[in-house]
Amino acid sequence: MKFRLTLCLFAATLTTQAEVSLPKIFSSHMVLQRDMPIHIWGSATPGESITATFHDLTNTATTDATGRWSLYLPPQPAGGPYTLTVRGSNTITYDDILLGDLWFASGQSNMEMPLSGFDPHTQIQNAEKEIAAASYPNIRLLRIEKDSADYPAEDVKATTGWSPCTPESAKTFSAVAYFFGRDLQKALADKQQHIPIGLIDSTWGGTLAEAWTSLDTLGSNASLLPVFAARAEKMNHETTEIRQDALDKANREQGKPVAIRWHPDPDSWRPAGLYNAMVAPFTPLPIKGVIWYQGEANSVLNTVDLYDKLLPALIQDWRQHWAQGNFPFLYVQISAYASTPQENWGELRDAQRKALSLVNTGMAVTIDIGNEYDVHPANKQTVGERLSLLARRLVYNEDLAASGPLFRLAYPDKGAMHVWFDNAAGLHTKNGALEGFEVAGSDRVFLRANAHIDHEASGDTVIVASPAIPNPQYVRYAWPNFPQANLYNGANLPASTFTSLQLSAQP
Repeated sequence: MKFRLTLCLFAATLTTQAEVSLPKIFSSHMVLQRDMPIHIWGSATPGESITATFHDLTNTATTDATGRWSLYLPPQPAGGPYTLTVRGSNTITYDDILLGDLWFASGQSNMEMPLSGFDPHTQIQNAEKEIAAASYPNIRLLRIEKDSADYPAEDVKATTGWSPCTPESAKTFSAVAYFFGRDLQKALADKQQHIPIGLIDSTWGGTLAEAWTSLDTLGSNASLLPVFAARAEKMNHETTEIRQDALDKANREQGKPVAIRWHPDPDSWRPAGLYNAMVAPFTPLPIKGVIWYQGEANSVLNTVDLYDKLLPALIQDWRQHWAQGNFPFLYVQISAYASTPQENWGELRDAQRKALSLVNTGMAVTIDIGNEYDVHPANKQTVGERLSLLARRLVYNEDLAASGPLFRLAYPDKGAMHVWFDNAAGLHTKNGALEGFEVAGSDRVFLRANAHIDHEASGDTVIVASPAIPNPQYVRYAWPNFPQANLYNGANLPASTFTSLQLSAQP
């Protein structure tokens, strides 16, 4: 009995003694957000005194009863490299840390797609040249391993660790995030602003917006509850998928033809699962903003009408959990792709446009760089460039055009729809006559229409008419999954998909 008691006491001692540790998102070569309080946190033995020293700053904290500790250091301007030292019962030292701007990049496969591509058939244009040139010592990269969880995690499953941007580290990193950071840093340097850029790649292809949104938001907003019904339907369908996979295996072994099908990892579609594992661990870390590229997985007909609620909810959710105000949230409108009749990319793109009603948001339109037969356009350079334009205007206060024409209002007059746009200076077409417009009458049935820019008026108006609809009431643009659409402004930025019909009012 005495021996057993000794073992128990020894085990209890082991569970209460812990070395000082920090989350995996801290490492040498990282970027900490400039001009904001510097937050350092981790775990150690309960009641232990922890001291953190960074640059010439020092602060001390004591761990609570669960062994957690947290402390802040005063804001500092851009600069470095500096060393972070954390001391308790042991000492941790991270070096080559920069103070700069930290951007969190997230979404599904078009954000995940690395510079080296997914496979020999899904590549970034000029990939070899881009990888060879990816040497930017003041851009730092952190890539997060995919994971899903039932509750908000305090740390990520695994990371690559922070590294300077080199051809070796960049080739497996998000191409969109890399091009964004590269173009942004170059533009800032041209303005004599030498600001290090930190990029966090937290992505998972083929995933839904609700998987990236917390249960706090999904469960408290009645309009979002259908995502749980969709989850139940999906999991019920998995039973059929498992049976079909077994049948395919048997047919393959017998040399019979097998259909190529894709279905996602069920964990990656779990509501809040990706938020819990791949977003929540970062919310204590001050950031400059978010870049987001997602939506394709939400385009299925039976759920696409939820996206105009999901995307704003996700943005507000992340801002609430980061607790640093309405930080910049810049996102990519999904491109053009033929897809299938079971998906509505026009409605999804329009839902993304509507999210611009939230303060401090920006949308990069990419409808002109899509590939009709590949959901992953090769031209990620333009995507990153357009995101960087948004950042330069909204965040760094440059006086430049950062958005293409955006629908303002439309009204019927003399058998035509008159459409007004914002960001319309220099409105023009590319490759011939204006295409992509449709009109509908009171029956809300849209037909292809003729359109032209009204240069005699203010120049920011398009007039749209169809002889088949003498009294049009509604107008829309670039609505098919893969539309023929060619309206641009003077900055050569394309117009966004839109409809003047309130979709919720459809019969």
